[in-house]
Amino acid sequence: MKIRSHSESHIVELEDGSRWQIFPGDLDLTLDWKPETELTVLEVEDEVATHELLGAGGKVRVRPVGDSWPAKDTKDALKDG
Repeated sequence: MKIRSHSESHIVELEDGSRWQIFPGDLDLTLDWKPETELTVLEVEDEVATHELLGAGGKVRVRPVGDSWPAKDTKDALKDG
């Protein structure tokens, strides 16, 4: 699936209209994303993310826009790198 919009560094909208907030620790992995970047959405069981966007040479943890990041798990994940 291609990117429809990525105007905010922490939000990406895909061509199907789904909107995802990018995990703060993974923002650097999105710097090379372009509109033609192909991404696949995968449901995952992770401490902080509900899904991953796979493509562009890596995977990025995401949650649907509007979902809250679990505070303690997010803090721990950011601390651990």
